[in-house]
Amino acid sequence: MVKIVELVGLKRKLAILVAGSLLLMPMIDQSVLAQELTESHLAAAKKAIISTNATIKLNDILPTAAARLATQMISSRPDLETPISVMVNEAALEIAPRRGNLQVEVAKIYGRIFKEDELVKIAKFFSTSAGQKFLTQLPLVVREVEKASRIWGTGISRDLNQAVRKKMQDAKIE
Repeated sequence: MVKIVELVGLKRKLAILVAGSLLLMPMIDQSVLAQELTESHLAAAKKAIISTNATIKLNDILPTAAARLATQMISSRPDLETPISVMVNEAALEIAPRRGNLQVEVAKIYGRIFKEDELVKIAKFFSTSAGQKFLTQLPLVVREVEKASRIWGTGISRDLNQAVRKKMQDAKIE
């Protein structure tokens, strides 16, 4: 019985998510998605990316890949640990300049989604102390909101259960 209720709840959540997505689709400016980006639009996107630290986590891609590769190769040939480490580090340094290509791709994504004037406003806000505080405190806010919603959801589930049981008792159904 619980599994059926969970499945119905999951389907309902999925339906709400899909419906919400469909409602938000008109909000995406289709002309922005289709247009060719100007240099100033791309520059505004890059400023927005920098001010929001949007790509900072992407800096870990190459070092993580290099460490994983080195570990994998060294586990196969532990006797060559030093030369493998040197070769992996050299190759990673040779590949590192390609990181700029990812930054350009992210800027294009931002440029397709946001208008130039919106990007300027985003960069301006996130360059302020309030914008920087927002960025640094956002993980805490998200955790606290998730915690509050779990607590609230537990209470709602309990109260709903009690209300249905009472209705069933009143209707002499058990």
